[in-house]
Amino acid sequence: MVDLRRSVDSYLDHLTVERALAANTLLSYRRDLDRYVEWLVAAGITDLAAVTARDIAAHVADLRAPAGDTPPLSASSAARAASAVRGLHRFALLEGLAATDPSREVKPPALPKRLPKALDVDQVARLLAVVPNGPLDLRDAALLEFLYGTGARISEAVGLAVDDLDLDARPGMAVLHGKGGKTRLVPMGSYARAALDAYLVRARPSLAAHGTGVPQVFLNARGGALSRQSAWTILRKAAAAAGLPVDGAAGVSPHTLRHSFATHLLDGGADIRVVQELLGHASVTTTQVYTLVTVDRLREVYATAHPRAR
Repeated sequence: MVDLRRSVDSYLDHLTVERALAANTLLSYRRDLDRYVEWLVAAGITDLAAVTARDIAAHVADLRAPAGDTPPLSASSAARAASAVRGLHRFALLEGLAATDPSREVKPPALPKRLPKALDVDQVARLLAVVPNGPLDLRDAALLEFLYGTGARISEAVGLAVDDLDLDARPGMAVLHGKGGKTRLVPMGSYARAALDAYLVRARPSLAAHGTGVPQVFLNARGGALSRQSAWTILRKAAAAAGLPVDGAAGVSPHTLRHSFATHLLDGGADIRVVQELLGHASVTTTQVYTLVTVDRLREVYATAHPRAR
Protein backbone atom coordinates (compact mmCIF):
# COMPACT_ATOMS: atom_id res chain seq x y z
CA MET A 1 0.00 0.00 0.00
CA VAL A 2 2.81 2.40 0.90
CA ASP A 3 4.65 1.65 -2.35
CA LEU A 4 1.51 2.26 -4.39
CA ARG A 5 0.75 5.53 -2.64
CA ARG A 6 4.35 6.67 -3.00
CA SER A 7 4.26 5.90 -6.72
CA VAL A 8 1.05 7.88 -7.16
CA ASP A 9 2.45 10.84 -5.20
CA SER A 10 5.63 10.82 -7.30
CA TYR A 11 3.61 10.75 -10.50
CA LEU A 12 1.38 13.64 -9.39
CA ASP A 13 4.47 15.63 -8.36
CA HIS A 14 5.83 14.99 -11.85
CA LEU A 15 2.61 16.28 -13.43
CA THR A 16 2.67 19.36 -11.22
CA VAL A 17 6.27 20.33 -11.94
CA GLU A 18 6.91 19.04 -15.47
CA ARG A 19 3.47 19.28 -17.08
CA ALA A 20 2.04 22.27 -15.16
CA LEU A 21 -1.45 20.78 -15.21
CA ALA A 22 -4.31 22.83 -13.86
CA ALA A 23 -5.19 22.35 -10.19
CA ASN A 24 -8.63 20.96 -11.03
CA THR A 25 -7.12 18.40 -13.40
CA LEU A 26 -4.65 17.30 -10.75
CA LEU A 27 -7.46 16.89 -8.22
CA SER A 28 -9.38 14.72 -10.69
CA TYR A 29 -6.28 12.61 -11.38
CA ARG A 30 -5.70 12.14 -7.65
CA ARG A 31 -9.27 10.93 -7.14
CA ASP A 32 -8.94 8.59 -10.11
CA LEU A 33 -5.63 7.16 -8.91
CA ASP A 34 -6.78 6.86 -5.29
CA ARG A 35 -9.69 4.80 -6.59
CA TYR A 36 -7.23 2.69 -8.61
CA VAL A 37 -4.98 2.08 -5.60
CA GLU A 38 -7.96 1.00 -3.49
CA TRP A 39 -9.03 -1.39 -6.25
CA LEU A 40 -5.53 -2.91 -6.52
CA VAL A 41 -5.21 -3.38 -2.77
CA ALA A 42 -8.63 -5.04 -2.64
CA ALA A 43 -7.37 -7.39 -5.34
CA GLY A 44 -4.29 -8.21 -3.25
CA ILE A 45 -1.85 -6.17 -5.38
CA THR A 46 0.49 -3.81 -3.51
CA ASP A 47 3.20 -3.21 -6.11
CA LEU A 48 2.83 -1.57 -9.54
CA ALA A 49 5.36 -4.04 -10.95
CA ALA A 50 2.87 -6.85 -10.25
CA VAL A 51 -0.02 -5.27 -12.19
CA THR A 52 -1.04 -7.02 -15.42
CA ALA A 53 -2.98 -5.80 -18.43
CA ARG A 54 -5.88 -7.98 -17.30
CA ASP A 55 -5.93 -6.17 -13.93
CA ILE A 56 -6.10 -2.76 -15.61
CA ALA A 57 -8.83 -3.89 -18.01
CA ALA A 58 -10.86 -5.25 -15.09
CA HIS A 59 -10.49 -1.98 -13.18
CA VAL A 60 -11.59 0.09 -16.18
CA ALA A 61 -14.60 -2.19 -16.65
CA ASP A 62 -15.53 -1.81 -12.98
CA LEU A 63 -15.55 1.98 -13.35
CA ARG A 64 -18.56 1.66 -15.64
CA ALA A 65 -20.40 -0.82 -13.39
CA PRO A 66 -22.46 0.16 -10.32
CA ALA A 67 -21.07 -1.02 -7.00
CA GLY A 68 -23.58 -1.04 -4.13
CA ASP A 69 -24.71 2.54 -3.53
CA THR A 70 -21.92 3.93 -5.73
CA PRO A 71 -23.14 4.83 -9.23
CA PRO A 72 -20.97 4.02 -12.24
CA LEU A 73 -18.78 6.70 -13.73
CA SER A 74 -19.88 8.40 -16.91
CA ALA A 75 -18.10 7.44 -20.12
CA SER A 76 -16.04 10.65 -20.09
CA SER A 77 -15.06 10.26 -16.42
CA ALA A 78 -14.09 6.62 -16.98
CA ALA A 79 -11.98 7.64 -19.98
CA ARG A 80 -10.21 10.27 -17.88
CA ALA A 81 -9.60 7.74 -15.09
CA ALA A 82 -8.19 5.25 -17.61
CA SER A 83 -5.91 7.97 -18.94
CA ALA A 84 -4.63 8.66 -15.41
CA VAL A 85 -3.90 4.95 -14.92
CA ARG A 86 -2.05 4.71 -18.22
CA GLY A 87 -0.01 7.78 -17.34
CA LEU A 88 0.91 6.28 -13.98
CA HIS A 89 2.18 3.07 -15.57
CA ARG A 90 4.15 4.93 -18.25
CA PHE A 91 5.75 6.99 -15.48
CA ALA A 92 6.54 3.84 -13.47
CA LEU A 93 8.34 2.33 -16.47
CA LEU A 94 10.37 5.48 -17.16
CA GLU A 95 11.33 5.84 -13.50
CA GLY A 96 12.33 2.20 -13.14
CA LEU A 97 9.51 1.39 -10.75
CA ALA A 98 8.33 -1.38 -13.08
CA ALA A 99 9.97 -3.37 -15.86
CA THR A 100 7.02 -3.14 -18.25
CA ASP A 101 3.99 -0.97 -19.00
CA PRO A 102 0.95 -3.28 -18.97
CA SER A 103 -1.39 -0.42 -19.83
CA ARG A 104 -0.09 -0.49 -23.42
CA GLU A 105 -2.12 -3.63 -24.00
CA VAL A 106 -5.36 -2.14 -22.70
CA LYS A 107 -7.64 -0.38 -25.14
CA PRO A 108 -9.04 2.84 -23.66
CA PRO A 109 -12.82 3.07 -23.37
CA ALA A 110 -14.45 4.59 -26.43
CA LEU A 111 -16.32 7.82 -25.88
CA PRO A 112 -19.66 8.31 -27.61
CA LYS A 113 -19.50 11.10 -30.15
CA ARG A 114 -21.62 13.95 -28.91
CA LEU A 115 -22.39 17.20 -30.59
CA PRO A 116 -21.58 20.21 -28.41
CA LYS A 117 -24.61 21.96 -27.03
CA ALA A 118 -25.07 25.40 -28.54
CA LEU A 119 -27.72 28.07 -28.15
CA ASP A 120 -29.10 29.89 -31.14
CA VAL A 121 -28.55 33.64 -31.44
CA ASP A 122 -31.98 34.54 -30.06
CA GLN A 123 -31.45 32.31 -27.02
CA VAL A 124 -28.08 33.94 -26.35
CA ALA A 125 -29.68 37.38 -26.57
CA ARG A 126 -32.28 36.34 -23.97
CA LEU A 127 -29.58 34.89 -21.73
CA LEU A 128 -27.52 38.09 -21.88
CA ALA A 129 -30.47 40.37 -21.16
CA VAL A 130 -29.40 40.97 -17.56
CA VAL A 131 -30.81 44.22 -16.18
CA PRO A 132 -27.93 45.93 -14.31
CA ASN A 133 -29.63 47.41 -11.25
CA GLY A 134 -26.67 47.19 -8.90
CA PRO A 135 -22.99 46.19 -8.58
CA LEU A 136 -23.67 42.44 -8.68
CA ASP A 137 -25.96 42.76 -11.70
CA LEU A 138 -23.29 44.76 -13.52
CA ARG A 139 -20.77 42.05 -12.69
CA ASP A 140 -23.08 39.29 -13.88
CA ALA A 141 -23.78 41.08 -17.15
CA ALA A 142 -20.06 41.64 -17.73
CA LEU A 143 -19.22 38.01 -16.96
CA LEU A 144 -21.84 36.58 -19.32
CA GLU A 145 -20.95 38.99 -22.13
CA PHE A 146 -17.26 38.16 -21.66
CA LEU A 147 -17.85 34.40 -21.80
CA TYR A 148 -19.85 34.61 -25.00
CA GLY A 149 -17.78 37.42 -26.54
CA THR A 150 -14.44 35.63 -26.16
CA GLY A 151 -15.22 31.90 -25.95
CA ALA A 152 -13.29 31.78 -22.68
CA ARG A 153 -13.38 28.75 -20.42
CA ILE A 154 -14.98 29.44 -17.06
CA SER A 155 -11.60 29.00 -15.33
CA GLU A 156 -10.06 31.55 -17.70
CA ALA A 157 -12.82 34.05 -16.96
CA VAL A 158 -12.64 33.84 -13.18
CA GLY A 159 -8.82 33.95 -13.35
CA LEU A 160 -8.81 37.06 -15.54
CA ALA A 161 -6.89 39.98 -14.00
CA VAL A 162 -7.60 43.66 -14.57
CA ASP A 163 -4.19 44.03 -16.22
CA ASP A 164 -5.18 41.33 -18.74
CA LEU A 165 -7.73 43.69 -20.31
CA ASP A 166 -7.28 46.40 -22.92
CA LEU A 167 -10.65 48.07 -23.31
CA ASP A 168 -9.24 51.07 -25.21
CA ALA A 169 -8.39 48.91 -28.21
CA ARG A 170 -10.93 48.49 -31.03
CA PRO A 171 -11.96 45.73 -30.70
CA GLY A 172 -11.17 45.25 -27.03
CA MET A 173 -8.51 42.67 -26.22
CA ALA A 174 -7.98 40.23 -23.36
CA VAL A 175 -5.16 37.90 -22.37
CA LEU A 176 -6.52 34.51 -21.33
CA HIS A 177 -4.49 32.10 -19.22
CA GLY A 178 -5.45 28.65 -20.44
CA LYS A 179 -4.61 25.02 -19.79
CA GLY A 180 -1.01 24.05 -19.14
CA GLY A 181 0.02 27.63 -18.43
CA LYS A 182 -0.56 28.68 -22.05
CA THR A 183 -1.77 32.21 -22.76
CA ARG A 184 -3.55 33.64 -25.77
CA LEU A 185 -4.74 37.05 -26.88
CA VAL A 186 -8.39 37.25 -27.89
CA PRO A 187 -10.55 40.11 -29.17
CA MET A 188 -13.94 41.05 -27.78
CA GLY A 189 -16.76 42.96 -29.37
CA SER A 190 -18.46 46.17 -28.37
CA TYR A 191 -21.08 44.48 -26.16
CA ALA A 192 -18.53 42.72 -23.97
CA ARG A 193 -16.30 45.78 -23.89
CA ALA A 194 -19.16 48.07 -22.86
CA ALA A 195 -20.37 45.64 -20.18
CA LEU A 196 -16.87 45.30 -18.74
CA ASP A 197 -16.31 49.06 -18.80
CA ALA A 198 -19.59 49.67 -16.93
CA TYR A 199 -18.71 47.02 -14.35
CA LEU A 200 -15.13 48.19 -13.81
CA VAL A 201 -16.14 51.82 -13.40
CA ARG A 202 -19.47 51.58 -11.59
CA ALA A 203 -19.37 48.32 -9.64
CA ARG A 204 -15.98 46.72 -9.11
CA PRO A 205 -14.60 49.53 -6.88
CA SER A 206 -17.44 49.13 -4.39
CA LEU A 207 -17.00 45.34 -4.33
CA ALA A 208 -13.20 45.64 -4.01
CA ALA A 209 -13.63 47.92 -0.98
CA HIS A 210 -14.79 44.89 1.02
CA GLY A 211 -11.73 42.80 0.12
CA THR A 212 -7.94 42.84 0.27
CA GLY A 213 -7.14 44.01 -3.23
CA VAL A 214 -7.12 40.84 -5.36
CA PRO A 215 -6.23 41.45 -9.04
CA GLN A 216 -9.07 39.41 -10.57
CA VAL A 217 -11.64 41.26 -12.65
CA PHE A 218 -14.69 39.44 -11.34
CA LEU A 219 -15.22 39.77 -7.59
CA ASN A 220 -17.72 38.35 -5.13
CA ALA A 221 -19.75 40.39 -2.65
CA ARG A 222 -16.88 40.16 -0.11
CA GLY A 223 -14.33 41.60 -2.51
CA GLY A 224 -12.59 38.29 -3.17
CA ALA A 225 -12.11 36.54 -6.49
CA LEU A 226 -15.28 35.02 -7.90
CA SER A 227 -15.18 31.20 -7.79
CA ARG A 228 -16.04 28.81 -10.59
CA GLN A 229 -19.03 27.61 -8.58
CA SER A 230 -20.36 31.15 -8.16
CA ALA A 231 -19.89 31.84 -11.87
CA TRP A 232 -21.89 28.69 -12.60
CA THR A 233 -24.66 29.91 -10.27
CA ILE A 234 -24.75 33.27 -12.07
CA LEU A 235 -25.22 31.50 -15.40
CA ARG A 236 -27.93 29.19 -14.05
CA LYS A 237 -29.82 32.17 -12.64
CA ALA A 238 -29.64 34.00 -15.98
CA ALA A 239 -30.67 30.87 -17.89
CA ALA A 240 -33.68 30.34 -15.65
CA ALA A 241 -34.71 33.98 -16.06
CA ALA A 242 -34.43 33.57 -19.85
CA GLY A 243 -36.62 30.46 -19.80
CA LEU A 244 -33.75 28.18 -20.82
CA PRO A 245 -33.15 24.71 -19.32
CA VAL A 246 -30.80 24.61 -16.34
CA ASP A 247 -30.84 20.92 -15.43
CA GLY A 248 -30.12 17.65 -17.21
CA ALA A 249 -28.18 17.02 -20.39
CA ALA A 250 -29.83 19.97 -22.14
CA GLY A 251 -29.12 22.39 -19.29
CA VAL A 252 -27.14 25.55 -19.96
CA SER A 253 -23.61 25.30 -18.55
CA PRO A 254 -20.55 27.59 -18.67
CA HIS A 255 -19.30 25.54 -21.62
CA THR A 256 -22.56 26.19 -23.47
CA LEU A 257 -21.51 29.78 -24.17
CA ARG A 258 -18.10 28.57 -25.38
CA HIS A 259 -19.80 26.10 -27.72
CA SER A 260 -22.18 28.81 -28.93
CA PHE A 261 -19.27 31.21 -29.53
CA ALA A 262 -17.51 28.67 -31.77
CA THR A 263 -20.64 27.55 -33.58
CA HIS A 264 -21.81 31.08 -34.36
CA LEU A 265 -18.37 32.05 -35.66
CA LEU A 266 -18.30 29.06 -38.01
CA ASP A 267 -21.88 29.70 -39.12
CA GLY A 268 -20.82 33.24 -39.91
CA GLY A 269 -18.03 32.03 -42.18
CA ALA A 270 -15.01 32.15 -39.85
CA ASP A 271 -12.05 29.97 -40.80
CA ILE A 272 -11.78 26.93 -38.56
CA ARG A 273 -8.11 27.64 -37.80
CA VAL A 274 -9.00 31.11 -36.56
CA VAL A 275 -11.63 29.56 -34.29
CA GLN A 276 -8.99 27.07 -33.13
CA GLU A 277 -6.72 29.93 -32.06
CA LEU A 278 -9.53 31.79 -30.34
CA LEU A 279 -10.56 28.70 -28.36
CA GLY A 280 -6.97 27.84 -27.44
CA HIS A 281 -7.13 24.33 -28.90
CA ALA A 282 -3.73 22.73 -29.45
CA SER A 283 -5.02 20.86 -32.51
CA VAL A 284 -7.55 21.80 -35.15
CA THR A 285 -8.93 18.27 -34.79
CA THR A 286 -10.45 19.30 -31.46
CA THR A 287 -12.13 22.29 -33.09
CA GLN A 288 -13.55 20.25 -35.94
CA VAL A 289 -16.28 18.83 -33.72
CA TYR A 290 -17.97 22.23 -33.95
CA THR A 291 -18.31 21.86 -37.71
CA LEU A 292 -20.75 19.03 -37.08
CA VAL A 293 -23.33 21.43 -35.68
CA THR A 294 -23.37 23.62 -38.77
CA VAL A 295 -24.91 21.07 -41.16
CA ASP A 296 -28.11 23.09 -41.43
CA ARG A 297 -26.06 26.12 -42.42
CA LEU A 298 -24.26 24.08 -45.09
CA ARG A 299 -27.56 22.87 -46.50
CA GLU A 300 -28.91 26.39 -46.57
CA VAL A 301 -25.88 27.76 -48.42
CA TYR A 302 -25.92 24.87 -50.89
CA ALA A 303 -29.64 25.26 -51.58
CA THR A 304 -29.34 28.97 -52.30
CA ALA A 305 -25.97 29.02 -54.08
CA HIS A 306 -25.72 25.93 -56.30
CA PRO A 307 -27.37 26.30 -59.73
CA ARG A 308 -28.68 22.73 -59.69
CA ALA A 309 -29.58 22.44 -56.04
CA ARG A 310 -33.31 22.47 -56.88
